[in-house]
Amino acid sequence: MRRLVIDASIAVKWVIEEAGTSEALLLRRRTRLVAPDLLTAECANILWKKVRRDEITADEALVAGRLLVRSGIDLRPMSSLLEATTQLALRLDHAAYDCLYLVLAEREKCPFVTADDRLLRKLAGSVGRWSGVAMSLQEATSER
Repeated sequence: MRRLVIDASIAVKWVIEEAGTSEALLLRRRTRLVAPDLLTAECANILWKKVRRDEITADEALVAGRLLVRSGIDLRPMSSLLEATTQLALRLDHAAYDCLYLVLAEREKCPFVTADDRLLRKLAGSVGRWSGVAMSLQEATSER
């Protein structure tokens, strides 16, 4: 079974209906998913923001959180990734939170899938080992 590193922009689509939800669910069924344990905090933050914006209720956020806990993502500790993540964040001039997923993907020797268009654009302009690591949700679900 194919293995992928995913971020919170993908995981939240499993529990909150939004653009890309059907593709994210398809990806979940077809692959073994890995993420740094930071994913739990990022998903909680996304759910909190959605409540603040009146996109979902507090009860819906709590149910979504419970579903995410049982999603079966293989969470990896992020502490061993700190130095490489800091180096990449400085090199790309980009948030370390996002860079953590890239570093994990490199360590796991598998692609990273995100729905974060800003990060994908930044990586498309980079050269070297990071340029081919990340892919969009559409790219990931169109691959066989």
